[in-house]
Amino acid sequence: MNKRGVLIGCGFFAENHLHAWAETEGAEIVAICDLDPVRLAAMGDRFGIARRYTDAAEMIEAERPDFADIATTAASHRVLVELCASSVATVICQKPIAESLADARAMVDACEINSTQLIVHENFRWQRAFTMMKAMVDNGAIGKPHFARFSFRHGYDNYVNQPYLTEIERFAIMDVGLHLFDLAGHFMGEVRRLSCVTQKLNPIVRGEDAFTALLQHESGAASICDCSFQSHYVPQPFPQTAAVIEGDKGTLELDRGFHIRLHQDDKTELFDGEPDVPSWGAKPWHTVQQSVCAFQKHAVEVMSGTSSPQPSGADNAKTLRLALAAYEAAERGVTVEMQTWREGQP
Repeated sequence: MNKRGVLIGCGFFAENHLHAWAETEGAEIVAICDLDPVRLAAMGDRFGIARRYTDAAEMIEAERPDFADIATTAASHRVLVELCASSVATVICQKPIAESLADARAMVDACEINSTQLIVHENFRWQRAFTMMKAMVDNGAIGKPHFARFSFRHGYDNYVNQPYLTEIERFAIMDVGLHLFDLAGHFMGEVRRLSCVTQKLNPIVRGEDAFTALLQHESGAASICDCSFQSHYVPQPFPQTAAVIEGDKGTLELDRGFHIRLHQDDKTELFDGEPDVPSWGAKPWHTVQQSVCAFQKHAVEVMSGTSSPQPSGADNAKTLRLALAAYEAAERGVTVEMQTWREGQP
């Protein structure tokens, strides 16, 4: 029997969620909710979802779903997660989990108290190339990792579809930096210290549109996470992420053409990391679209008890902590010790 789900939020990215849920075995979206009745009607008509609400509490009470997929902006996440935690078995929350650590921890606590599973929709780690690379690392292909770089640089005009990005004070780190920090932790483990430089390259944006962060991990490994929304490449690499992971027995390299190269034992093996294009998708968006499908398949496995959340709310709160610490490191020009760093303390 399919798990019955509801979607809260019918904005820009929610369309990907609904397309992917329609193709995910073991789950179905039975109702949707949005504060904007026009947007709600348009999304409901497009996906053939008849049950529609403008009040999330009313929807949860009426539908009694097995899971709730929250696809709203971060400012509303705490209220919605706490609303769902008491009566929904699994809550899926779009990243960023919250805008502050206090809110993130309150959300995690609310779900733990109610024995509710909290999964954060963090899809970069579910891109085909990164799932392939993670399997190789876990199988010992490069030995013990000691260096990594995760790089997201492009000049695509994001502001046409998401004009609000020009107005937010915290942009690149909270938008893409969270993805890159999640990858760094996923591959390299817990972070011990962090330093960061931010830049504002495009005059139309209010916040930073580029950053470079250096992370030292508890294992002694180092990683670099860098992002730019104002880089010039031909062909345009958006929305691909390049990566290098070095170990004591070899190196994995992912270029912006989805080519994965495994360097070891004086030879190089080439693997194709390009994802399939979903039936509802198109290039170059298939990078993201496929990862949404993969994440939601994982969410069903979590709901079925065959997998643990990747990432869980608690895991993603740690990633948020890195992002907030990166802002402080950049503003003060310091290296932050993560063991002693506290939000809002000098």
